[in-house]
Amino acid sequence: MMDSVKKYIKRIVPCVFAALIGCLCLASCAENKPAESYPDTQETPVASTAAGTSEAEIQAWPESLEPTDIKEVSTLPYDGIYPQHEPYGTGIGAMPGRVVWAYDPDSVDWDGNGYWWESRHFNESIILNMVNDSIAALGGKDTVQDGWAALFTANNSARGRTGGYKAGEKIAIKANINGSAVYDDDTSGETKMSYTNPVLLKTLLTSLVEEAGIAPENITVYDVSRLFPDYMVKMCTEGGLKGVRFVDRDTGVADESAPIVWSYEFSGKVNYLPTCVTEATYVINLANLKGHSYGITLCGKNHFGSFINGNTMRPPEGANLHQWLTRNEMGIYSPLVDLMANADLGGKTVLYMLDALICAPSEGASITGENSRWQQAPFNGDYTSSIFVSQDPVAIDSVGADFLMNEPTVTENNGALRGDPTVENYLHEAGLVGNAPSGTIYTDSQGHTVTNLGVHEHWCNSTEKLYSRNLGKSEGIELIQIAK
Repeated sequence: MMDSVKKYIKRIVPCVFAALIGCLCLASCAENKPAESYPDTQETPVASTAAGTSEAEIQAWPESLEPTDIKEVSTLPYDGIYPQHEPYGTGIGAMPGRVVWAYDPDSVDWDGNGYWWESRHFNESIILNMVNDSIAALGGKDTVQDGWAALFTANNSARGRTGGYKAGEKIAIKANINGSAVYDDDTSGETKMSYTNPVLLKTLLTSLVEEAGIAPENITVYDVSRLFPDYMVKMCTEGGLKGVRFVDRDTGVADESAPIVWSYEFSGKVNYLPTCVTEATYVINLANLKGHSYGITLCGKNHFGSFINGNTMRPPEGANLHQWLTRNEMGIYSPLVDLMANADLGGKTVLYMLDALICAPSEGASITGENSRWQQAPFNGDYTSSIFVSQDPVAIDSVGADFLMNEPTVTENNGALRGDPTVENYLHEAGLVGNAPSGTIYTDSQGHTVTNLGVHEHWCNSTEKLYSRNLGKSEGIELIQIAK
């Protein structure tokens, strides 16, 4: 763990030094709120610089760090397709607005032959370390045990509860099994389409059991719109994970006392949350970093597999939800925001995680070695080999949106995403949820108006990948990288 902490420190030291000596550079950051109707021309590029962290963290650094860790501050223009703007909303979590990015190229070793998901392509011990180090950093702690404790305590505090995790409380993990058994009953998992990485899921479960002290029988992995591959269930319920339960579209049971109440009236079948969610005290949202035929699919859209219809159609189609994702407009209602705000879904979520070990350009694309090797730094023609974690659903999807839109391998293979900044409509609705651009009054599905879901903004540029809190500001996103 100490080695990882040192890597983390080396990543942020240059930022802090820059904040101490270059505060005047902060004035160059854009503070103009863009019109929701997105103009044809991009805003004037702005310059950004690196900056810092808290005084307490500075004082806690090991004295062994050498001045050579500090690099010269660079100032580069904004190069994103999304209009740049000030942070929308207020960061939430144990470390508000923090997103942790763990990257280790040794975690993936795939020559492009065979199926991408075969466990032999992944180094389980490295991925487990990535998960544990990320949890520690996300909680602002030195150990993964203390990190988990901080995350549970922060979630409870936001819900008017006290303390951390208590023995016997249940956790529901929403995996994204979208590419498995799409229209049939095949549970082999033998498809080149994307779904939750089995090794990442296993290591997350291992961390919960071994580090957070959660009994396996109190953990349920679910996706009530798909069927889990048999091999995945087997590898995630053996040994120390014996007792972990899986719930799919065949075994999910609707809790008819928990219908989803959408904040906008439109035609569609009644949707119910599954009992594995309503009986859980906490939720973990394990989504994929990937493009979609409608643009992007991150933590927000992952919950399209979190409800059951009052008919036999797949949940999103039966609910008539896709109409809101295909209009290529800003300032319109988004059902994703309702799912993020739902008291039993977003309200209970103790951790958001993006599986970015191997990324697909779209949910319907077959993953190949060619369309999943990314060009932007630090990947440079290799796999993304990353995971992202946060307690802020708006912040983590904002970071994911920046990575996706600025990756040529994704945009070249996904015409729906390429050149269309309106895919971030739901992030504007979520970041400004108390005064949403669409005029929608979003609720938590239990009659309470939602006034904040987290913070949305874009990075300073695709090279430095820094956000407002990295730049020394008191609000916005803080992206922390743990790199090999």
